[in-house]
Amino acid sequence: MRSVVTRIAFIILFTSYSLFAQSKAPLRVGIVGLVHGHVGWFLEHALHRPEIQLTGIAEPDAKLAASYADHNNIDHSLLFTSLEEMLVKTHPQAVLVYSNTFDHRKIVETCAKHSVHVMMEKPLAVSYDDALAIQKAAQQGKIKVLVNYETTWYRSNRAAYELLHQGALGDLRKVVVHDGHYGPIEIGVQPEFMAWLGDPKLNGAGALYDFGCYGADLVTWLMDGKRPLTVTAVTQTIKPDKYPHVDDEATIILTYPKAQAILQASWNWTFDRKDMEMYGTTGTLMTVGHDDVRVRLKDKDEQKTTAAPLPTPYDDELVLLRAVVEGADPGAPSSLETNVVVSEILDAARLSATSGKTVVLPAAH
Repeated sequence: MRSVVTRIAFIILFTSYSLFAQSKAPLRVGIVGLVHGHVGWFLEHALHRPEIQLTGIAEPDAKLAASYADHNNIDHSLLFTSLEEMLVKTHPQAVLVYSNTFDHRKIVETCAKHSVHVMMEKPLAVSYDDALAIQKAAQQGKIKVLVNYETTWYRSNRAAYELLHQGALGDLRKVVVHDGHYGPIEIGVQPEFMAWLGDPKLNGAGALYDFGCYGADLVTWLMDGKRPLTVTAVTQTIKPDKYPHVDDEATIILTYPKAQAILQASWNWTFDRKDMEMYGTTGTLMTVGHDDVRVRLKDKDEQKTTAAPLPTPYDDELVLLRAVVEGADPGAPSSLETNVVVSEILDAARLSATSGKTVVLPAAH
């Protein structure tokens, strides 16, 4: 891990960056949609941060918007039922998207016409076609599109990536990623959130898309953007009384020229989990929560360590968004390029699960 000198240098750099960010005018940000439960984090913990300014909220359900505004002391003059109107009247530099996944394409296409950058909650799209359309709109509008994953902000995942690329684990042979919880209904998600999570059109699938995207994103990052050769998936609906229209259990197997990845997405775990196992030719690694990793090198005992802090601006979604608007690289886990590959994987996984056959991806476009 890092030396004491490196850690001190990082703290000084981070403090300097934070003071610099606070000295500049705040980033003007709009919110699009209030039906994704993750919007609660922003409204409760980030709404009044000095580096951002909320310009407006676009939510077609006026009653829902008013409820959120009242609960969070937001002026009703900032509420709009139309995205177009909100963009024209409030001129945000970027928007945070908390809609259903199906609407991501339309939202990006609209924002691209107004040169407004976009950060959306995972996944990028409900289909590969939509992902390509989003990519085209972003290129034509010259905007940045970022995808926000909780796991992007885990120190443990960054440490795993760095150890792999430093050669500490040898050549990667297998990755196993576990993501999910014991079910959105069981954990009590908001009614407006569940209304689209359980809809195969609006969500793309069930657990397959809701949690399969995490593993696809991490593996694509670890593989430096390489697409898999094949995708094989099996899905089940174990709780049809709760999830009659979508899967609640999914396993995706990806093959690469010299490695495999197994993505286990579930609404049936007995506890919340987002962890990963990596197996190389000379070592193995397991992430433990947000901050820790367990590493066992060949012929040595296992060691558990706490990962170093994430480098700024890759340690916070809003800090990253601002940096990207100002010209920084978004980083692979959040980047549009990575997430177009994620969309291709998920689309192929859905086809594989439906057909019962392995899907061979076409050669690079």
